[in-house]
Amino acid sequence: MGRSRRTIPEELLLLALDPATGTTAQPQSLDLGLAGAQLVELALAGRIAPDGDRIAVVVPRPTGDPTLDSALELLRRRGAPVRAVHWIGGPRLGLRQTYLSHLERCGMVAAVAGQMCGVLPTTRYQATDTAISREIRGRLDAAIRTGVPPDPRTAALAALAHAVGLGKHLYPGNEGRSSRSRLRDLIRHDPMGGLVAHAVMDVQNGVAVQPRRGQAGPPRPSGPARAEPAHGVPMQPHRGPMARAAAH
Repeated sequence: MGRSRRTIPEELLLLALDPATGTTAQPQSLDLGLAGAQLVELALAGRIAPDGDRIAVVVPRPTGDPTLDSALELLRRRGAPVRAVHWIGGPRLGLRQTYLSHLERCGMVAAVAGQMCGVLPTTRYQATDTAISREIRGRLDAAIRTGVPPDPRTAALAALAHAVGLGKHLYPGNEGRSSRSRLRDLIRHDPMGGLVAHAVMDVQNGVAVQPRRGQAGPPRPSGPARAEPAHGVPMQPHRGPMARAAAH
């Protein structure tokens, strides 16, 4: 996969980045959205395909994007197709930060060091080229304004933006209500984007472990489940409240 085109996880994160504060909107659900965006990007690259509400690896060949390839390898190791809601609902350990660091290395954002309350160190991120963010936002605005079915990439981005709650960030207040409604409606224009967007919303609604009607659920483990690292992200040590505050 060449680097001439931005990936959907990159675009979703740039959409969520607040230029006024240097932080991301909807940080908790955004991690879920990034995991879903990886699935859409892998599907567009022909590496995976939907199988009902499950995801199957069809071509295990690497894409050339290290973060996507880590997710692809983890999916391949599963052997059998995995339900999208189970994959997206897995532990999220630093996926958002992984992509922020990635965008910084690519020169799309710049890290700005600061302090919280004059004591705790913080890092904020500013887009280095606002034209990129405007182009991404412009594609969504055009799809909402014209009602013309967007391309699959834009449709999937819109579906994920709605699923993680970016609608109220992009189109706030009562005046943005109709735009938020149209953003939600764009889900139907991309089957894979719709699948992962609904999986993201299911996880947030706490139904990740509930099988759909007519499907057998996975067997219950006899003991507590062992946490796995997020897709493409190494395990990190537990951090206390002070350290977590410093990271945002």
